[in-house]
Formats: sequence, structure tokens, C-alpha cells
Amino acid sequence: MKVKYFHDTGTALIEFSTHPVFETKEINENIYIDLDSYGNPVAITIEHADLCADLPDLLYEQIGVGKLHSQLSEKHDSQL
Repeated sequence: MKVKYFHDTGTALIEFSTHPVFETKEINENIYIDLDSYGNPVAITIEHADLCADLPDLLYEQIGVGKLHSQLSEKHDSQL
């Protein structure tokens, strides 16, 4: 997963995978989610994130990594 912030536009991009984007859904005028052909999130774009989020306070925490990774792998493998 990658989180990118474009200071010049105030845009935040959260990339979950490198899968090809099948469709993009508009959640509202500032939030878009890219989905792969299975409906899984590929990325989320937040326009004007500098105005609606505490970007300097970004926190990333992994909880139960082993169990979660195994569940996600099983789900992904069953979709192939």
C-alpha cells in the first residue's frame, strides 16, 4: 500500500494494489475509488485532502498482520 500526497493540488492518493483499474466510482465531488474487475479497491483519490483531513497526523498501524494477511490471500485466491 502506498499513500501519496500532492502538495500543489492538495490531493491524497491511497494505492492498495497495482491491479488494472476496471472502473472508477465517484463517492462525492472530492472522493473517487478505483476498482479492479472483481470490485476490489485499487486506489482512493481524495481531492482537497488538505482542507478535510489532518494530513500531518497520518498514522499507519498493522494489527494482527499474520491472520489478516492469510484471510486476504485466501479471499483473493478464491476469486481467481
